[in-house]
Amino acid sequence: MHSVGARVTGIGEAHPSQLDDELKSWLHGYEQVPSVVDEGALYDAVRRCQKREWVDRLECTIEAHIITTAKVREATKIPGPSVQSAMLCRDKPMMKEFLRKHDIPCAQSTGVDTIEEGLAFARRVGFPLIVKPRAGAGASGTTRVDEEQHLVQTLREMNVGRGASVALEEFIEGHEGFYDTLSIDGRPVYEFVSHYYPNVLDAMRNRWITPYIVSTNRIDASGYDELKAMGRKVIEVMDLGTTATHMEWFVGPKGLKFSEIGSRPPGVGQWDVYADGNDIDIYREWANAVVHGRVERRPSRRFASGIIALRPDRDGRIRGYEGIDEVQRRFGQYICRAHLPPAGWPTQPIEAGYMANAWIQMRHPDYDTMREIFEIIGRTVKVRAG
Repeated sequence: MHSVGARVTGIGEAHPSQLDDELKSWLHGYEQVPSVVDEGALYDAVRRCQKREWVDRLECTIEAHIITTAKVREATKIPGPSVQSAMLCRDKPMMKEFLRKHDIPCAQSTGVDTIEEGLAFARRVGFPLIVKPRAGAGASGTTRVDEEQHLVQTLREMNVGRGASVALEEFIEGHEGFYDTLSIDGRPVYEFVSHYYPNVLDAMRNRWITPYIVSTNRIDASGYDELKAMGRKVIEVMDLGTTATHMEWFVGPKGLKFSEIGSRPPGVGQWDVYADGNDIDIYREWANAVVHGRVERRPSRRFASGIIALRPDRDGRIRGYEGIDEVQRRFGQYICRAHLPPAGWPTQPIEAGYMANAWIQMRHPDYDTMREIFEIIGRTVKVRAG
């Protein structure tokens, strides 16, 4: 924001002394709060800013901050996505119910507060089913259940019947990916399509899998027309306005299905991947969209780009790597950046995501070759821990 002429005040939980010099140089002001999700504290911080000067926008990038930010934005009369839009983005059963009313194809779903409600949905829809937090992000807390006993056990573990409420969804067979945008006044000015290999739920549950994501540079191919049309309609009917969006989808025997959307940038370093593949400073362009209502550069689509997660063979501490030198020799010219924690570094659970341990981000002019390279890396690189 600072780089395109905005006067930026940060609001955060860190003490001002913890901010590094570069960050401080970008800030016009800083307000410390006990918790960013404390609506009262955030409201007070914003009102202090408004007493000093006019505030045009209130932005956040973290999923858990979306609703609180929207409520404070509305209370302080600052433009941006509404509380209703924020609620729809966070509450998955509400989101799908709303979109079905607008003819967006979704998996059958419901919110359940009791074991009995969960069983009734299962008997109506059939197994397998997906159980997830109503306001979760990605695959966090998501479980596939294949029969009634497992469903009851999972719901109890998630405290359903004791005050908790969860989302229960029809399992959709098929390939999974995501459609991301930078939108201005509800119109995507940047669009990106990425593919998971394998699907997220499989990737996050099996250590032996070396998962990767590839963002295509063939987005203008006719095969993506239906997906782009669906994504644009979701953004329009949800009235998301000027924001980054991240939408998950499935395609399979039941056709193309919407999964969920967030009014935020994607995780796992995907914006860096998009920048690598398209010769743009996407962070600056996001700032241009918010501050000036326009972008300066078009994506080049020169490269397919992506990330591969390199899992340690067990939990513990990193002992070393096998195959990295071969990968560097064969594919070093396509590597954009890599994270290889040194020996002695503690591992993270694989459920923590694609960037929890070692990873490599790459780009290549051809999508199919990019996939092939990631497959080779998955067979070649071993991360040893103990």
